[in-house]
Amino acid sequence: MSADDQKRAAGEAAAALVTSGMVVGLGTGSTAAWFVKALAARKLDIVGVPTSTATGDLATSLGMKIAQLGETKTIDLTVDGADEIGPALALIKGGGAALLREKLVWEASKRCVVIADDAKRVPVLGKFSLPIEVVSFGHTTTMARICDALAECDIGIAPRLRTKDGAPVVTDNGNLIYDAACGRIPEPALLAAALKSVTGVVEHGLFLDLADLALVGTDAGVVEVEP
Repeated sequence: MSADDQKRAAGEAAAALVTSGMVVGLGTGSTAAWFVKALAARKLDIVGVPTSTATGDLATSLGMKIAQLGETKTIDLTVDGADEIGPALALIKGGGAALLREKLVWEASKRCVVIADDAKRVPVLGKFSLPIEVVSFGHTTTMARICDALAECDIGIAPRLRTKDGAPVVTDNGNLIYDAACGRIPEPALLAAALKSVTGVVEHGLFLDLADLALVGTDAGVVEVEP
């Protein structure tokens, strides 16, 4: 199976977890898009809470009812992709620049399921660059302080401002993204705490102790992975 086939299989398996009456968090990215499409095809009576403008637009175009975070009493289930899945379902997310809204929706959900193709499973997080969302004001100063936080965790690299077509990528929240090519993150919790202590850092892409289940598409079918 190709990576896209594996993503689609994982998305369809996750859609099967949804029942009528649920409020469902809708993730962002190529794998989450397969989930949204499969869920819309089931034509259930549900409300979706999108984690980005792009996902909201996709869900609306497919005829799904959507609400913004805070407009529903609860979120029963959130399904989202990941850039890396490590031990105990520790994740790196944010390749789609939606990490802040994703984490807000994840933390408001009763249950979170991550979906991915098999290549996303890794023994140690860090090969995929870690996204760090920062406020635009004074962002180069913030970046220097991020370097200090990384050094505290024995990661001696400088993050790079994410750009597209020669201009900085701006998130749905009006912030910027720095990507840190850590290589290895042996202690994700330590790094998460160090980054959150930096004024100007809005959020980082380490999702720890949030995923309840992973559905991973493989050549042999969809595999369930628990923390």
